[in-house]
Amino acid sequence: LTPRRYTTLAAEIGARVQRLTVRDGSSIRSGELLVEFDCSLQQAQLERAQATLTAAEKQLAIQRRLVELNATGRQEQDQAEAELGKTRAEMSQIRVQLGKCRVVAPFGGRVAEQKVREQQFVQPGQPLLEVLDDSVLEVEFIMPSRWMSQVRAGSAVRIAVDETGREYPAKVQRLGARVDPVSQSVKVVATIDGRPPELVAGMSGRVLVQRAP
Repeated sequence: LTPRRYTTLAAEIGARVQRLTVRDGSSIRSGELLVEFDCSLQQAQLERAQATLTAAEKQLAIQRRLVELNATGRQEQDQAEAELGKTRAEMSQIRVQLGKCRVVAPFGGRVAEQKVREQQFVQPGQPLLEVLDDSVLEVEFIMPSRWMSQVRAGSAVRIAVDETGREYPAKVQRLGARVDPVSQSVKVVATIDGRPPELVAGMSGRVLVQRAP
C-alpha cells in the first residue's frame, strides 16, 4: 500500500532548529507549522534595512525639493532614487529569507520520519521530515496484459492484506501506459475504498481480480 502523495521536506536556509512541533507518526493538517528556525539574524537585518529605507526616502524627498528649487541637478535625485530602489530590493530579499524560517505541512496526513532534532543546525537542502497523505491508499500490481479487455479503469477488485488477514474492496484507477513485451504484463493502480483505520502505508498482500468467464 502506498500513499497518494508523499514528499521529503528540506531546509531552504542554513539555521538552527528552534522548534519542532511533530514527531514520527504525528498526524498533520495542511498548512500546520512543522518546523521553525531561529532567524534572529535575518530579523535584525530586516530592521536595519527598514531604517536604511526610511533614511533613503527622506533623502529622496530632499533631493526632489532641491530640484524644484533649482538648487541641485537631476543627477543627485536619480542617485537618491537608485539608492531607494536598492534598499527596497534588499528588504524584499530579506523578507523572502524570513518566509523560509517556518516550514508548514503541504498537505494533511502523517509524519513518516523525523530527520532532525530541536537545536540542531541544518544546511540548505538538508532533509527535515518525510510526510505522506494517507487519506487515500493506493496499491500497485502487475497483471497479465490479456486481462486488459476485462479489467480497466473503474473495475472492482479486492485486496487481501497480509498484515491484517482481511480483504478490502478497491477500484482500479488507471492502467500502465505500455505493456511489457517480455512478461506480457501491465502495471495497474487501484485505490482502497474508504479509509480503514488499521491500514498503514507499506503493507502488502494479494490482489483478487474477478474476471468475466
